[in-house]
Amino acid sequence: MLSKKTKYAIKALVALGKNINQPPMQISKIAEEEHIPKKFLEQILLDLRNAGFLYSKKGAGGGYSLNKKPEDIYLVQILRLTDGPVAMLPCASLNFYHKCDECTDEVTCGIRSAFIDVRDATLKILGETSIADIIGREDKLKLDI
Repeated sequence: MLSKKTKYAIKALVALGKNINQPPMQISKIAEEEHIPKKFLEQILLDLRNAGFLYSKKGAGGGYSLNKKPEDIYLVQILRLTDGPVAMLPCASLNFYHKCDECTDEVTCGIRSAFIDVRDATLKILGETSIADIIGREDKLKLDI
């Protein structure tokens, strides 16, 4: 399940992506428009800035803006930053591997094998879907209404 932190991070990046050619957005505006608790959003934006996704400007006219193009920010990057591993089992993780305590033989474990397939399918989708793609999906869905 996607954590609120990850969902809010994606929503904030989408809002900033839609604001790409405008002055930086203030935290309060993002929080209000996206229905995100302001204090929680502050921490999320700080994490995104520290990871290089955002630029922040202090003072009058300050706020946050994207430090990368929306098409260069992929969901897998955000998920790993905010939630850690993509894999549902530690033994199936690429970047956060840890042997399961109860496992006697990883090589022949059918559970691990199935969840490696889940991981790979998830990584393919998340690794190919950018913030620009999410914006495009929203625009298309609005047209379909």
